[in-house]
Amino acid sequence: MIEHLIAPLVCERFLYDSHYREGHLRIVNALPERRVMGLHSPEIKQVAKQLAREGGEVVMPDGTRQICTNGAEVIRAFEAVSSESLCYEETVIWGYLINLQKCSLDERLAMLKRYVPVLDNWAVCDSYCAHAKWMTRADKAVLWDFLQPWFGSKHEFEVRFAVVVTMCYFLNEDWLERIFHRINELDFGRIKSKYKSVKGKPKVAQQGTVQGAEPYYVRMGVAWLLATALAKFPDATRAFVRSSNLPKDVVKLYVRKARESFRTRMVDAL
Repeated sequence: MIEHLIAPLVCERFLYDSHYREGHLRIVNALPERRVMGLHSPEIKQVAKQLAREGGEVVMPDGTRQICTNGAEVIRAFEAVSSESLCYEETVIWGYLINLQKCSLDERLAMLKRYVPVLDNWAVCDSYCAHAKWMTRADKAVLWDFLQPWFGSKHEFEVRFAVVVTMCYFLNEDWLERIFHRINELDFGRIKSKYKSVKGKPKVAQQGTVQGAEPYYVRMGVAWLLATALAKFPDATRAFVRSSNLPKDVVKLYVRKARESFRTRMVDAL
C-alpha cells in the first residue's frame, strides 16, 4: 500500500542494530503475521498528516498503482484490501487518517466501524484512541451507543478499544455509574485472543506472546481504566472494585497499576 512512503523514514538503528530492533519489537509486540517496518511515532504522524492533506500514491496488493487525491481516498484504499496485507505502521496510519478527516460524526463512525475489526495490537488500539480528540466534542450519547457492540465483542482488541475510549473520553462523574456497570458485565471467558500466554520473560522478543491470562490486553485495559478512575474518584472506585464481579487477577493488575502511577501510589486501591 504505502510502504514506499514508510521505508525512507525508518530509523537506521532499527535496520542495523539488532539490540535496538529487539527492544522496538518487544514494546510493540505485534502478532507474528503482522510485519513491523520500524517506523517511530513522530514519522508515522508525519506520513498520516501528509496523506490527509495531499493524498498520495498507493500500491494495491496486485501491484497496480492508484493515485489518491486526499486522505478520504487513502482510507477507502485501505478498506478495499485485506487487513492481513498491511504492515503494523499502515494500520496505525489508517487510524490517524480517520481522526484527521473533516466530516460528520456519522461519517466518522462509519469509517471507524470498518477500522475497529482491524485492531490486533495494543499499540495500534491505544495510539488511535489517544489521538481521537474529536471524541471530546462528539455527542457522548451517540458515541456510547456506538461502543456497546464492541464491549460485547468476542475479539480482544475490539473490547479493549471500547475500554480505552471509555477511559479517555467518558471518565467523569456523569458517566461513572454506567462505566462501572458496563465493565462489571464483561465476560472475560468468552473474549478470544490470538496471543499466547508464556511464563517468564523471553530473552528475545517473541511476537504474539504475553505473560498473563487470556485475554491479557482486555484485562490490562480494565486495570488501567480502574487505576485512572481511582485517581479521579477514589471512594467510588474502591466501592465498585470491592463489590464487583471482576476476576481476581484483574483486581491484582488494577492494584499494581495504581501503585505504579505517581497519581495513586499513595492512595489505597481497595
